[in-house]
Amino acid sequence: MTQTTIVFDDARAYEYFMGRWSRALGMVFLEWLAPPQGACWLDVGCGTGAFTQLLLDGCASAAVAAIDPAPSQIDFARQQLPAGSVDFRVADAQAIPFPDNSFDIVASALALNFVPDRTRALSEMRRVCRPGGYVAGYVWDFAGERSSAWPLRLGLRHIDIPVPTIPGTEHTSTEALHALFTDAGLEATVEQSIEVALTFVSFEDYWRSQTAAFTPQGKIVATLPDSDRLRLKKLVQMTLPTASGGGISYAAGANAVKARCPPA
Repeated sequence: MTQTTIVFDDARAYEYFMGRWSRALGMVFLEWLAPPQGACWLDVGCGTGAFTQLLLDGCASAAVAAIDPAPSQIDFARQQLPAGSVDFRVADAQAIPFPDNSFDIVASALALNFVPDRTRALSEMRRVCRPGGYVAGYVWDFAGERSSAWPLRLGLRHIDIPVPTIPGTEHTSTEALHALFTDAGLEATVEQSIEVALTFVSFEDYWRSQTAAFTPQGKIVATLPDSDRLRLKKLVQMTLPTASGGGISYAAGANAVKARCPPA
């Protein structure tokens, strides 16, 4: 199966597509991580700032910095959060622009698998984390087809449309995450599968959010003849359980990992 390239350069579309999932998963992840209060955080691949906001609201952080390679994402995040509350920078996870031992916790939310050189990114995350601090994160379980896109990807397969592999899928299982973090020289690596369910106000709300033009499935849907698109919509709608009030509710899963930086 061909692997696709995804460019997250439309911040508003990305927020509609993934923001609600990011917040829901982030809350479960932080509860599992149980971070200490008063920590200095770095959010790697912050996107529109959904996870960054959780760090400000619920972690009693001493300081928060956040990086993302997409300028539009950083601009959007800056607009959503109080001025000066976060040190936002346009930067790549493969070359983090902070000195050694700068942070108590370095975390990445739904981003690590999209970094081309994940080994280098983990090395950089370890470098900027203080001895005894945490490097942690979570990614969609693309390997197990449990991401938020699973209903649409399943529907495409049902009408015999090939679905491209998401970048970094091979590093989204708990076993692969364990190996990735351990190979980076991190210690006491622990993994956890997490799941959240969201409700969309209508099927159309779901459909618009999950067929964003920058996503692999959105690109495919845009090229389908009207008859195939209608058939696909009906198949997906039949797959999704209806919530009270006529909305759509379904669950998706991610895999989380945390590890300690070796003591000095």
